[in-house]
Amino acid sequence: MSKRILVVDDAAFMRMMIKDILSKNGFEVVGEAGDGVQAIEKYAELKPDLVTMDITMPEMDGIAALKEIKAKDPNAVIIMCSAMGQQAMVIDAIQAGAKDFIVKPFQADRVIEAISKAIG
Repeated sequence: MSKRILVVDDAAFMRMMIKDILSKNGFEVVGEAGDGVQAIEKYAELKPDLVTMDITMPEMDGIAALKEIKAKDPNAVIIMCSAMGQQAMVIDAIQAGAKDFIVKPFQADRVIEAISKAIG
């Protein structure tokens, strides 16, 4: 049974990159969202096993979306995606319940390692 993943990033090419890495490694991408508001809606609708969440997005950032999703589902497994230099935000995200973080530009082995560790 492949793990079902929701990919959240405001940049379409970043979503494409991560979807490509995931599908090549046997994961099923069940949905995508371009901002935190969509992420919350899609999470409720799709009930994925894991979410990859960009930190910096319009409408609602990834940390706010993480907090909302965790409030509704304390067992949600969310991995944050950050650009270099966002260490303070990554710490906030981990404190808010994120399982791990991956840094852009994505390295396939690091993405797979973080996801495998998070959902075992």
